[in-house]
Amino acid sequence: MQSDILSHLQNKGRKKVSLGLLGEVIFMAAIVAITLLAFHTHEKRILFVGVFCDIFNILMYASPLTIVKKVVTTKSVEFMPLYLSLANFLNGCVWTAYALIKFDIFMLVSNGLGAFFGLLQLVLYAFYYKSTPKHGGKEVKPSEIQLPVSDTASRV
Repeated sequence: MQSDILSHLQNKGRKKVSLGLLGEVIFMAAIVAITLLAFHTHEKRILFVGVFCDIFNILMYASPLTIVKKVVTTKSVEFMPLYLSLANFLNGCVWTAYALIKFDIFMLVSNGLGAFFGLLQLVLYAFYYKSTPKHGGKEVKPSEIQLPVSDTASRV
């Protein structure tokens, strides 16, 4: 019985991932088609794709900041991943340095903002780290929480 439920949940998860991937492929194909059909010069295509990529790059860098309200109200960084914030900051810094070398404005804008957003996350983490409650000497992360699984199927 429980293995049927687990199998159903796994199939449901696979369907969700497959639909998400299919949506991304369709979205990417639409962007390529728009770029090739609507913009006839190389400069216009670069501008369109550059701005489009900048928008999504900024959204990627800013997405961990959605937890800021929860961190400030609870005065806890329990749900704010340190390594993601650190990786965002370092990635933004490296790509900003590269953009300055090549002076690519598209890379400079989005990755400069990414480095800034990563720095904000790290400052926020440092500010609220001491006030974060500890659970039994070890912080419990959402990824470490697991559902209990019965071993009755293995006994049969």
